[in-house]
Amino acid sequence: MSLRVGVIGVGVMGADHARNLDRRVGGAAVTVVADHDAERAAAVAGEMRSARAVDDARAVVAADDVDAVVVASHDSTHRDFVLAALDAGKPVLCEKPLAPTAAECRRVVDAEGDRGLVSVGFMRRFDPSYTDLRRLVTSGELGAPLTAHCISRTVQSGPGDSAATITNSAIHELDVLPWLLDSPITEVTWFAGRSSRHSPDRRDPQILVLRTASDVLVTVEVFLNARYGYDTRCEVVGETGAAALTLPARVVVDSDRRRGVEYPPDWIPRYADAYRLQLQAWVDAVAGGGPSSLATAHDGLRAALVADAAVESMTTGRTVAVQYESSEGGQPVR
Repeated sequence: MSLRVGVIGVGVMGADHARNLDRRVGGAAVTVVADHDAERAAAVAGEMRSARAVDDARAVVAADDVDAVVVASHDSTHRDFVLAALDAGKPVLCEKPLAPTAAECRRVVDAEGDRGLVSVGFMRRFDPSYTDLRRLVTSGELGAPLTAHCISRTVQSGPGDSAATITNSAIHELDVLPWLLDSPITEVTWFAGRSSRHSPDRRDPQILVLRTASDVLVTVEVFLNARYGYDTRCEVVGETGAAALTLPARVVVDSDRRRGVEYPPDWIPRYADAYRLQLQAWVDAVAGGGPSSLATAHDGLRAALVADAAVESMTTGRTVAVQYESSEGGQPVR
């Protein structure tokens, strides 16, 4: 039998999840969708094999024909909808971030207990280029990691302030870097210089300088109004070698005495494989109940603790130590 999935929030990300689950992921079918825009919910439901739209997100969680829930609504709603799924005893995949603050993430972790019902949509862990890079780093082929450099640029930002740049966008790096380097982030320093004229509501670009427990220094540039295309880069420099992501372009164009590639307009084409692989892993984990490489609620909390430190650095101008809740390798405990 297919896992019957309800999707809360069918904007760009939620609609893509729904289509993947209904068309490209084995063992799943979307049965109910909800969105604050009723017409959009009805349109997405109409694309599914057999789904209906409802006007109340909590009705998705309560529905008898929903076995598991995807939360892809606004960040500010994530905590409450995940808690509702936990109250119903239903597995839930929550888009990043688990919640905008560590305090809200802590509530989810406490409510989940040892049930293992919550997964977080840090899909870069499933991206083939990131998994290859992690294999190189952890194999020792590059020697001990010394530094890493990350860039995350988008064409145009949605609504949000400077803090949201960290909690909504840089949060990907705050999760993937400890996973990539196998070492938690211990301190953060935030920097910003001249801001783009295309970014009136936030400091953009921003630079984070991170230090890991293994004393690796990392730079992270987040530029949400870069205009030219969606662009993610990551390089790890070790004692005997360096490795970096390559631009995932399928075609090189030679024309008018120039050679070039096209950038995608947003993150959906860039991470299409990662989203599909993540959803398949989630469906398989829910169906089989076995271990998986999905990010957990604890991972969501760890990333949020680093994000909180970054926001504090932004407001104080100081380097801020990440306050984990256990001295054992930055592993939060309940």
